Amino acid sequence: MRNFIEALRVQRWDDHRFYHHSLVNQGLHFLSAISFCIAYLIVFKDPAMAAVIGWAVSMTSRQIGHFFFEPRDYDYVNQVTDEYKEAIKVGYNIKRKIVLMSIWAASPLLVWYSPTLFGTLPAPQSTVQWIRQVGYIWFVVGAGGLMFRVAQLCVVRDVQTALVWATKILTDPFHDIKQYWKAPYQLFHRGIEEVSLVEDHDEPLELPR
Repeated sequence: MRNFIEALRVQRWDDHRFYHHSLVNQGLHFLSAISFCIAYLIVFKDPAMAAVIGWAVSMTSRQIGHFFFEPRDYDYVNQVTDEYKEAIKVGYNIKRKIVLMSIWAASPLLVWYSPTLFGTLPAPQSTVQWIRQVGYIWFVVGAGGLMFRVAQLCVVRDVQTALVWATKILTDPFHDIKQYWKAPYQLFHRGIEEVSLVEDHDEPLELPR
């Protein structure tokens, strides 16, 4: 258990120091985390709408922060290249994220092609019901993406790494709220041009104890 907790701490720290320097990105992750918590509250009662919130709000805001506000060419603070960061990233790197997000974006076409999802659900009779059908697909995409990467990590890394990553992903909303709750306040006072909380440092960030 001690090794598991330490591995979880390392994965979280690598994710933060390599991919969350931008204050805008941190603010968007805070929004994403709040939305994910709302999705968690309703997932057992209404998985379709939980998936709609999780993908349309949480994942979209999270990935906008990464793709548009977090520089990936070279990280001066940590003195590493983008290629190095991508090589050690345990979860979905940029290429994998592009594939996953492409599947997510294209999946509503399945409802257009087969409104009943090949007979598994009643045909939607309203816009809300159509959105709910899409939500069921997005739920499968999200769960499938999580399980696929866990299985892949079991093969290319080891079982503990896979389980640690899954734990990190599922608990990220709570951890992000704790870590980035100040970001919206700081953005309001400093302005959106402030893109880094650590830009004044010239030494690599060490793993906190």
